[in-house]
Amino acid sequence: MAAGLADRCTIQISYAIGVSKPLSVHVDLHGTGKIDPAVLEEKLPAMIGGATPRAIREHLGLNKPIYARTTAYGHFGREPDADGGFGWEKVDLVDRLRALV
Repeated sequence: MAAGLADRCTIQISYAIGVSKPLSVHVDLHGTGKIDPAVLEEKLPAMIGGATPRAIREHLGLNKPIYARTTAYGHFGREPDADGGFGWEKVDLVDRLRALV
């Protein structure tokens, strides 16, 4: 994708109630990867503050009231707005991901 590490990627993070750190991180590159998924499973959480719910919320700016516009016409194919709307499609970790290879 943006970092050139795979054409497809699914990331699954599981949590338990009352536990801030993820119980597991699973990366599936759907056979398109140029990197071992285990490397991403190990390194990704640290790139977003330990992958705690709070760190993810802060990294993606989910506390900002910018998601109401997705209720009309969704978010697919729309560009991020100046105020950060649709910011979950950011590619701000590209350089750090490329450094893993």
